[in-house]
Amino acid sequence: MTTHNSDDSAAALGELRVRLEAGLAAAGLTKTVLARRAGLGRTTVSEAFSSAADVPSAQTVGALARALGLDLEALLALRTAAVGRAEMAGEGETSAGRLIDQCNPHDLEVHPAITPPPTGDGSSPVSAGQQRAASALPAYVRRPHDKQLAELVAATVSDERSRMAVLVGSSSTGKTRACWEAVQPLAEAGWRLWHPFDPTRAEAALADLSRVDPHTVVWLNEAQHYLGAGRGLGERIGAALHGLLTDPARGPVLVLGTLWPAYAEAYAKVPRAGEEDPHAQVRELLAGRLIHLPDRFDATAEAAAQALAAAGDRQLAHALESASDGRLTQFLAGAPELLRRYEMATPAARAVLDAAVDARRLGSGLHQPLSFLEAAAEGYLTDDAYDDLADNWLEQALADLSRPVHGDLAPLRRVRPRSAQRVPTSPAPVYRLADYLEQHGRSQRRLLCPPASFWYGACDHLTAADDRVALGEAARLRWRLGMAAELFRAPAATGHPQALLGLARVHYTLGSDQHAEKLYGLAADAGWVAALGDLYWKRIQAGDEDAARLIDQRAADAGDLIAALRVSAADTSEEEQAAWQEEFAAEQAAAAAAAGYATVVDYLTALTKESWTETGYTRLRRQAQDHAYEDPYGYLFSLWSMTGNDEVGERLCEAAAATGHPEALYQLAVRKSESEEHAAALDLASRAAETGHIKAVRMLAWDLEAAGDIAGAEHWHRRMADYGDDEHLMAVARLRQQVHDTAGALAAYREAAETAGVDLVHCLNWAQETAWQDLCPYGFDPDGTPSGPWQAPLPG
Repeated sequence: MTTHNSDDSAAALGELRVRLEAGLAAAGLTKTVLARRAGLGRTTVSEAFSSAADVPSAQTVGALARALGLDLEALLALRTAAVGRAEMAGEGETSAGRLIDQCNPHDLEVHPAITPPPTGDGSSPVSAGQQRAASALPAYVRRPHDKQLAELVAATVSDERSRMAVLVGSSSTGKTRACWEAVQPLAEAGWRLWHPFDPTRAEAALADLSRVDPHTVVWLNEAQHYLGAGRGLGERIGAALHGLLTDPARGPVLVLGTLWPAYAEAYAKVPRAGEEDPHAQVRELLAGRLIHLPDRFDATAEAAAQALAAAGDRQLAHALESASDGRLTQFLAGAPELLRRYEMATPAARAVLDAAVDARRLGSGLHQPLSFLEAAAEGYLTDDAYDDLADNWLEQALADLSRPVHGDLAPLRRVRPRSAQRVPTSPAPVYRLADYLEQHGRSQRRLLCPPASFWYGACDHLTAADDRVALGEAARLRWRLGMAAELFRAPAATGHPQALLGLARVHYTLGSDQHAEKLYGLAADAGWVAALGDLYWKRIQAGDEDAARLIDQRAADAGDLIAALRVSAADTSEEEQAAWQEEFAAEQAAAAAAAGYATVVDYLTALTKESWTETGYTRLRRQAQDHAYEDPYGYLFSLWSMTGNDEVGERLCEAAAATGHPEALYQLAVRKSESEEHAAALDLASRAAETGHIKAVRMLAWDLEAAGDIAGAEHWHRRMADYGDDEHLMAVARLRQQVHDTAGALAAYREAAETAGVDLVHCLNWAQETAWQDLCPYGFDPDGTPSGPWQAPLPG
């Protein structure tokens, strides 16, 4: 038997740390900045460099190597030598998860299917034993997304490269069941499955991703609980998953997740200049890894379901008889009955449900304390309904809402933490809203602001820091600044970085710059990069560009992409810019030649003409994205500008505009506006706007306002607000103030606040809209009336 030499181990560990120190010095980073770049805790990084600490984990070494640009294989080899292969199994690095064939799909959150009604003789069509087994699931109907998943699994097995897929679809559309079916071939091959869950999903994932061995499925059902976790946990999990997927030594692994469309859209959204970027890591992780599910069965899938029903599957037969519009999976999960219970609920029960819906859609956790629901529900009742409440109204409402629809599915159910599941930490009763009702409520109530009782209940009864911070931010965005400050205050006292930032923004909005500055600094020191973004704009507004540049550099070092782009642009010399333009021109010449055109102008002429067609526009958009342009036509006309032939591009625009093409009309309007041909620009923009071209509507609103046409500007600003751009409500309010319509202005401000579409800090940073300070400088009270003077508290 070979023994491990302790001297060799010490030498290998010493060499590992020497290389890490050298990499840190070469990168010019502090250990705090390195921790953020690597997605690790500061203590973890400190111990990795400390001669008094144990050998760092493979995950830690991998994350540090990637952050410092070091040779990963060499560092892992040194770590292996330091630990000793024989001891690796004994150092606590046990495999995560269990064998797939030992897993129950219901434990992995596959919705139990409804039980069909009794057969003609009164007997149950599904035996009691069947109902308890995984086989109680109805027969599976494969659809196009299943083919995509199957190909992904087969490729992972074939080339042993790690992969990830996230299924995106509405509640109860079959996402989790599709994942379960997809991993069955891996069960036969002896793969494991790990579902991080305890004490919370995010904490479990971050703590134990290092224990994921090759041939493991990482199961991230309802991935928003991982990737969207607060305190920066979601971003750290995104970075850790990226490290897992790109490390050949740890593969093959398969990461499977599910998301609702609203979350997928939020994570994919690229922030505007000046806005924080809370999902940069997650956005990169999910790019190209989303598989979308339809809401209903198409004709092919429905025919397959009918064949299975004819073969004896009573659950599918019952769904086919009862479901409408091909929504079989929703029916099987009990969605129609849940919705009926919601719509037919007593006033008290409906009030409790709406309070739970609002808490979830505004960011609170899965589990709602009963004391909060009781206090919040009051404001959802009319005066008559409130007066009619029985003394035991809450008990009656809970009994009604806890009554199962099918199996254990209920509109609202009590959550009883097991000894091994410390969720939540409070011993008080807590309840969880059914997923389908949560999604339905998000859609139905998306433009509504909760009543005053909701905010008071949150302040008085929510104790979890992340819940208070989430609802504090929701209150701030709805201009309930007093409620926001109160919700932020306690978690800010414990150093919660998002709470510190939120409280800083309240102080800044109220003009308390000295306190805001201090709180911004504390949030930045706690690792919250968005605080640096606010400080940057404050310095820009003050005219202190040197200080702004230093803050931007700090933010860039901490991983802020927007700050990094600004720093890079500022550091680019004229010579480098000229070299880049030459390189870009050469690239365009090569593209023209490859496409068979003699000159770049010929190539751009063809590209422009094609861009007015759907196929050509798709091609142009793809090219623009490849060159980091958000606006395809902005990219196209920048190419024309670089060739020095702007007038050629404009003539092509005129030709297309003559045919009434909306995009051509708008682009030509932009060109005319830039050349100060304002009358022509307004005419072209009006013609495009009448077709519903959103950018033309936006342009027309601002240009008419600049021209002094108050009525015309308000009309088009209102149109933009109808399209969902609530910042135009601020313009409506400002215009109402100009014509001395105080009530109309206040109504528009209240509408902007209640839809949470306008961030007052964003308005102040960009100096776009400050007229609101004349009517509601202290925000709104919880009931939506303007607040009187008050002072925001400090943490404590």
